[in-house]
Amino acid sequence: METQAGDPGAFAQFDLNRVDSPAFVVDAAKLRENLRVLADVRNRSGIKILSALKAFSMWSVAPIIGEYLDGVCTSGLWEARLASEHYDGEIATYCAAYKPDELLEICRLSDHVIFNTPGQIELCSQVIAHARTQGLDFDVGLRLNPMHAEGEVPRYDPCAPHSRLGFPIDQLEDDHIELVDGIHLHTLCEQDFVPLKRTWEALEPHIEPYFGHLRWINLGGGHHITRSDYQRDELVEFLIELQERTGAEIYMEPGEAVALDAGILTGTVLDSHYNGMPLAITDISATCHMPDVIEAPYRPAMLHEDEDGAGEKIRLGGPSCLAGDVIGDYRLPVPCKPGERIAFLDQAHYSMVKTNSFNGVPLPSIWLWDSETDQLEQIRSFGYEDFRNRLS
Repeated sequence: METQAGDPGAFAQFDLNRVDSPAFVVDAAKLRENLRVLADVRNRSGIKILSALKAFSMWSVAPIIGEYLDGVCTSGLWEARLASEHYDGEIATYCAAYKPDELLEICRLSDHVIFNTPGQIELCSQVIAHARTQGLDFDVGLRLNPMHAEGEVPRYDPCAPHSRLGFPIDQLEDDHIELVDGIHLHTLCEQDFVPLKRTWEALEPHIEPYFGHLRWINLGGGHHITRSDYQRDELVEFLIELQERTGAEIYMEPGEAVALDAGILTGTVLDSHYNGMPLAITDISATCHMPDVIEAPYRPAMLHEDEDGAGEKIRLGGPSCLAGDVIGDYRLPVPCKPGERIAFLDQAHYSMVKTNSFNGVPLPSIWLWDSETDQLEQIRSFGYEDFRNRLS
């Protein structure tokens, strides 16, 4: 995969030596800029927009997100708890499968509880009924698989063959719709409006008989609405028409779009040597700090890299023992020697939530910078105790 972002923005002027290493730095001004774009789409179209915590759950900026959006979407009990403790607005929870002993609390915390299959709704029917007797007010939803693939990489495509995510649309029956208040679909990944429109055109014939019954339709995430080339006017027109045609309230759940180009991951060159090509080891680990580099895979953009320059490319890797802990090949903007600082762009979303401490590799600290005021604050640092206390 190729990253669809990587605009340095105000980070082009940021002094990497102002923070420790490794460190995530999030620009509050860029975050607000993204949120204003999302709020404008929301306001013009009349829909509701939720921020996806699975992509960006830096809860210290929850008050900023609450100024612009309608709430958050979560992926299970712990994210729902985080949402209830720190975020304003609605909470929509979807999980591929719920544990019965966790579902009652999820129902208490959530406005929408979305199931993966009708079978699980029926399996959990007693918990749902018990929650109702306790006076809990929540809607039940069903995630659908439109069986229309738009993804570039099958492992990231919820509509790939044999996908476990969502109920196949060709199996949907009237009895299934009677169980729910709304439907959910999440089929895109870093994509613009055209794939969304094609997906809806594939789905609509199957659900048109239920227009008027459905209270809401959730279009999920994967929408790069804040990217400069996204067709936002066309999206607004589509969303207005969708509400009129379906009679349902429309939701969207962007994750990456909230924090797109709003954060960097900065680190330090620790050593360099040569083995058929120049090599460098950094305190940034693909395995521990940017696992999507290996899982997707993709090549993150580097701050100030001269991609078309004449300099020799250097293969960067992390300090872990995993042979595959390789970030990529780069023309560094600094000399390749110990102590030099580098940074990778567009790391606020997914990288932050996926970090781990395999091999005892330290977790990056987290900083909040406001490029408009130049205010810089360390939000969190991680020590040995954080590594030790997750083990036994």
